[in-house]
Amino acid sequence: MPETPRPGRDPGPPNQGPSVTSPSPSFFDTGALVSVLTTQPLGRPLDYKAPEGGCHLGSFVEVPLGPRKVIGVVWGPGKGDYDLAKIRSVIRVLDAAPMREELQSFLKRAADYTLTPLPAMLRLATRAPGLSNPPSMQKVYRLGDRAPDRETKARTKVLEALREYGGLAFTLKELSDLAGVTSSVVKGLVKQGAVLEEDTPRDAPYPPLDPNLAGADLTPDQSAAAQALNDGIRNARFKTTLLRGVTGSGKTEVYLEAVAEALRRKQQALVLLPEIALTAEFLTRVEARFGARPAEWHSGVTMTERRRVWKMVGQGRCQLVVGARSALFLPFQDLGLIVVDEEHDTSYKQEDGVLYNARDMAVLRGSLCEAQVVLASATPSLESWANAEAGKYARLDLDTRFGEAVMPDLRAIDMRTERLPASRWISPNLQRAVEARVQAGEQALLFLNRRGYAPVTICRACGHQVGCDHCDARMVEHRFLKRLMCHQCGETKPMPSVCPSCEAEDRLAAVGPGVERLTEEAQALFPDARIATLSSDMFGSARALKAQIAEIAEGEADIIVGTQLVAKGHNFPNLTLVGVIDADLGLQGSDLRAAERTFQLMRQVAGRAGRAEKPGQALLQTFQPEHPVIRAILSGDEEGFWRAEAAERSHAGVPPFGRMAGIILSSTDMQEAFDIGNLLARNDGPIRAAGGQVFGPAPAPIARVRGRHRVRLLVKAPKGAALQPALAKWVAPVKGSAQFRLAVDIDPQSFY
Repeated sequence: MPETPRPGRDPGPPNQGPSVTSPSPSFFDTGALVSVLTTQPLGRPLDYKAPEGGCHLGSFVEVPLGPRKVIGVVWGPGKGDYDLAKIRSVIRVLDAAPMREELQSFLKRAADYTLTPLPAMLRLATRAPGLSNPPSMQKVYRLGDRAPDRETKARTKVLEALREYGGLAFTLKELSDLAGVTSSVVKGLVKQGAVLEEDTPRDAPYPPLDPNLAGADLTPDQSAAAQALNDGIRNARFKTTLLRGVTGSGKTEVYLEAVAEALRRKQQALVLLPEIALTAEFLTRVEARFGARPAEWHSGVTMTERRRVWKMVGQGRCQLVVGARSALFLPFQDLGLIVVDEEHDTSYKQEDGVLYNARDMAVLRGSLCEAQVVLASATPSLESWANAEAGKYARLDLDTRFGEAVMPDLRAIDMRTERLPASRWISPNLQRAVEARVQAGEQALLFLNRRGYAPVTICRACGHQVGCDHCDARMVEHRFLKRLMCHQCGETKPMPSVCPSCEAEDRLAAVGPGVERLTEEAQALFPDARIATLSSDMFGSARALKAQIAEIAEGEADIIVGTQLVAKGHNFPNLTLVGVIDADLGLQGSDLRAAERTFQLMRQVAGRAGRAEKPGQALLQTFQPEHPVIRAILSGDEEGFWRAEAAERSHAGVPPFGRMAGIILSSTDMQEAFDIGNLLARNDGPIRAAGGQVFGPAPAPIARVRGRHRVRLLVKAPKGAALQPALAKWVAPVKGSAQFRLAVDIDPQSFY
């Protein structure tokens, strides 16, 4: 069981300013007692003696811990509450810029807010390999300027990989693995001059970005918004701005002007994106704007590049980072601007390990380093909308599309009046609309937010539904892969030929549609059309996904069948029709954000249509055209929707007008999880003292994941309640077996 959080003062919401701490020395002489925080799950810093030559506050150090050597950070003066004769010395100070007090404060405040042990927060801030390695040279390989004397399939793979990554350098192993070839292929290309081999420092600075290169021609609305952001950067005071702009309004150009202003002031900038697939197009735009590529930080970046980014950011030799949510924990030297693009996106919430919301943590980090924070979205989260309404955030609006483009025409297709054959989901009305667009040489998108071929596989003889062996979840058929897959734990198995329950042969049937089944239907209805399917689990690598998106943007497909992946910021100039297969899908269930997320997703996916000169249309297939959310989507009355949704949430006292926390208990023993859940529910005094209520325990909607039984409790409290200290005091007495786990999710985004 992880360390139970200790009671402490309420850290307040993450958009508050820094807390006041007592001063401490900034340098410790040889032999002085220092407190070192490591990433090991010890719960607190440990005392060590400063090494020969001393060390600074925030120095990254290597220290002995039992028989091992581990990395840590000098957190402050030692406490001296241990036998001084037994205190060991720091082994050495690492070749890395010391952690600034701003980042230390951020990790402390984030740990307090999320009730996460501090060592776990430090792990997020040191997620780069080889930090303890001394400076050295290495051989790297980049694209040369000659063609090989003959083309082979393996050589072509290497050259395409290098071109795909815009001239980045790779080690021999990284390039070989990336291209899927042996190292001898790369070395052969070096001899031909098609690939260059260079000796370079392992951690080379990034090329400078030029903020004074000409950017895009801005509309008056864009210019006014860019000027407002730039004024905030020049004032050098913390400020959060909600940049709301309809899809295609040019929000990116506006915040790139803010990036340029930060660069002119010699400050660093961070742009967070919700999907790796979005980075390729964005990096191309950044390179065109500033004359060089920025640093990347996400799971698709090589280990060598991750170490380089981490080190150069800390030394101030990297001006701009484009990355996923974890980039927020990089050791910036002078961070002046944080942009959270598509700030409403649920992927900004980390749902395992340390449970945090990168959008909220971006605001916290900005407040601690006096940076400007820009939250950009066409469909903001209700939390950000409410903060703007309350005056906590500034707000800038872009209400028209860039250039000649206009917003798409939105209409509903009432499925109650459509006559569809069994196992068909594309209505006759939508079929005719797609045919017309394809015949006109334009593109159409068929959108269904469900991966795989079919969500349920059922036996028509006994009614058995094929489920996961390790989770209380149905296996999803992925016919393109010829396998069943659990979308909770990732377990896969071959498609069975007989029923696992009654062993009847040829009686298993797919029930319901996924994007693969929709693709099959589209191929039957539109046999002459080129059809591309976009789903995250159909591509072996981020590079393959980016390549498919680029091909679609260049017109290599007539019809796109996609999940929510396609709704996130992609620009397909020739796409003029969006057909939503099941607009009611997200309205089912009891999620308090169901209406908000359906509204956001439908508006986002509809916004893919008509982003260039040709007008676009979005058709929503629905069985509930009179539903308030569907009516709000069709009318385009976003402000009316937010006001109505805010009124309902306020009346119920739920976020953003109240506070919530989820308590997830899990164990291989279901009875243990329930017993501890009942014990917590009976002893809820600390929660009631804070004005809160406890609901549960109850089985989680997916009650077993990876063989672990899951029980949930939900805590609800008023907006101003000191919730974190109450939660810490409440769960502190909990003791369980070695298999028991307790997780606290502050501000939960999902309730599975």
